Amino acid sequence: MYSLIRNALFNLDPETAHHISLDWLGAAERLKLLPLFKPKAAYNPVEVMGLRFANPLGLAAGLDKNGDYFNALGALGFGFVEIGTVTPKPQPGNPKPRLFRLPEQEAIINRMGFNNLGVDHLVEQVKRRRYSGILGINIGKNATTPLENAVDDYLFCLNRVYEHAEYITFNISSPNTPGLRDLQFGDSLARMLERLKVEQQKHYQAIGRYVPLVVKIAPDMDDVAIEQVAKVLLKQGMDGVIATNTTIGREGVEGLAHSEETGGLSGLPVRDKSTHVIASLHSHLKDRLPIIGVGGISDGASAVEKMAAGARLVQVYTGFIYQGPRLIADVTRALAEKRD
Repeated sequence: MYSLIRNALFNLDPETAHHISLDWLGAAERLKLLPLFKPKAAYNPVEVMGLRFANPLGLAAGLDKNGDYFNALGALGFGFVEIGTVTPKPQPGNPKPRLFRLPEQEAIINRMGFNNLGVDHLVEQVKRRRYSGILGINIGKNATTPLENAVDDYLFCLNRVYEHAEYITFNISSPNTPGLRDLQFGDSLARMLERLKVEQQKHYQAIGRYVPLVVKIAPDMDDVAIEQVAKVLLKQGMDGVIATNTTIGREGVEGLAHSEETGGLSGLPVRDKSTHVIASLHSHLKDRLPIIGVGGISDGASAVEKMAAGARLVQVYTGFIYQGPRLIADVTRALAEKRD
């Protein structure tokens, strides 16, 4: 059934199809029709970052930027859902068109630019939460905020979402906000994470609830840079790392329609890059810091590959667009079988 729906949606502009499909999904959840379409996700509980996940498969940030649809998305059987990226103030993002399909490689190029309705809107949506699983909130900086003041935006969002999230992700690796990826390296990263960690401890002491802090990194760094990032994450006491975001590379899509569009490439072409980053990170982190693996997961085998490289949890995004809800069943079953 999903293949028929996908064919219809793929005849539409990608961003229009995105909104229509989420609206349909939200309506189905409110009308209690989702059980008719929900795949049978394997129950495979795991404990990571002090949190108990019903299964190790999550939905990556970006699909539900404003927290408008996570109740429906979570009801499909994901072990966790990550919403955002959200910024302190609403912003329109980059000019359209900014989302492109490359179906020959089950890939997407996007240059959305953190288009969202602002953190206060997201918090109001989360307050009406029905989803009982693990909810992560992914935060970023506004495009108009100077890079030297970026930490202020992350602190603002952290303070707004702390009480409403099971974990918080700092997106410092999107290629679509100028200069953002510079925050991944050296003293800039260390200083920012130190301030965010102090704020986390203040909240923990005030309300007695510890919310893990996670950093999302890019796939476009060499092994030396990965080692340096790993050292900073450990030194600053981060609770997890997501590897990886989209790539600015175009390996695997050369010559295809839209392959020359600027933005981040996701889907099958980023699979090997992200797995390499996971393996390299794990060689430095060992089991001292959990890795959430994302990038090019399109079936159970590619999810198992991420876990074998060192991930403790995995996330999907582009694969979910192309494969639909059946991917949830395929991945959760494969991970459960591998664990057995």
